Amino acid sequence: MPLALWAFLHIRAGKAKWFHYLILTGLPFLSSFVLGFFYFLTAMGVVWLIDAIRTRKWNVRFLFAIVYMTGIYLLMDHRLVTSMLLPHEPTNRDVFYESKNSLAATFKLILKNYIFAHNQDRSVHDKLILPFSLLCLVYVIWKKRWKEEKLFLFLHFFHLALSAWYAFWFYEGWQPLKERVGILNSFNFSRFHYFSPVVVYALFALSLKILADAVRSWPFLGGERTERLGKAAAAGLILAQFLILVPYNEQIYYRHSPSFKQFYAEKQFQEIKAYIGKPAEDYRVASIGIHPAIAQYNGFYTLDTYNNIYPLSYKLEFRKIIERELAKDKTIRDYFDHWGGRCYIFTAELGKHYMFSKRSERVIKDLDLNTEQFKKMGGEYILSAVPILNAEENGLALEKVFEEDDSWWRIYLYRVNG
Repeated sequence: MPLALWAFLHIRAGKAKWFHYLILTGLPFLSSFVLGFFYFLTAMGVVWLIDAIRTRKWNVRFLFAIVYMTGIYLLMDHRLVTSMLLPHEPTNRDVFYESKNSLAATFKLILKNYIFAHNQDRSVHDKLILPFSLLCLVYVIWKKRWKEEKLFLFLHFFHLALSAWYAFWFYEGWQPLKERVGILNSFNFSRFHYFSPVVVYALFALSLKILADAVRSWPFLGGERTERLGKAAAAGLILAQFLILVPYNEQIYYRHSPSFKQFYAEKQFQEIKAYIGKPAEDYRVASIGIHPAIAQYNGFYTLDTYNNIYPLSYKLEFRKIIERELAKDKTIRDYFDHWGGRCYIFTAELGKHYMFSKRSERVIKDLDLNTEQFKKMGGEYILSAVPILNAEENGLALEKVFEEDDSWWRIYLYRVNG
């Protein structure tokens, strides 16, 4: 997004070169429209509109750039676009049921998002930036500097507004309207909270400026000393925030997670494929306790998947396989029925967990799958990351256990009887 913003600002200022348009052409192939750029391009549209109102000029090049990049995204996501705007076979997105929070839960979510942010855009501002910027807000109000600090005050309001918009999107009062207007039900407009990190760190920068100005105004030190002290205080806070962020670096935060090689375990899955000994297109598999993307990456045809849009009829057929497991646990039942992007073999004992390594001691004691439905859909094998103690009761036979030094997993290969 910073790269796109850089290109757009040059185009807006009439200083664009050919490579700015090249950036706008290439980024859609490297990013997600639904998970980011829809909201970014909406913001660019608002900027263009404000400019047009203020200057009474259209700035056609800026408008063209916005429309051009949006058009590329829409062409790439044409299935999602047509499913929302044109008559179509019902998809899993048509039965999204997100707005179920009470008013009290909604206000609690506002506070949670305001303090901690969303897990998809966490800015780690709760430990230093938020309390520091709130102290600066108190100072601005106390000194009656609201005219001089309009942007600072606006960003505080905008930060709160983003949290409120996000939380109220899941308020139960919205649901009747969402059921009448399909696009509100099938598209998550709450994700404007992705702007939160930009807002938060802009607030931090302005708060540092306010601190430096406040220190500079101290009468008992003298101009040069207060100048140095203000800069030192700002630098100290920047360093403190940097140190706070260190544990959240991906290399540290995910140090106990599998590497790419361990996760996809190509050698192990090729051994499984060789053991089965049939062309992969002649049978279907499903996974328990691991992501189906691993089997897909290794050339297996899977019944389970992670997909943001697929036919509702398939979801309902797949549900029959796991319906007795869903009946045991409300969390996984709501997760599958009200969203369903993860069309997984959920079990009540494992819940919403799909990363059971070969070091795990978890077992499934009471699995209850509809294996007849599994066979009806073409399923023949289950790849499980944990042993299933009552496999025979489910019509499953353990074929072999596969383990590799370079793999994160221990795979129990079960075949459906009959």
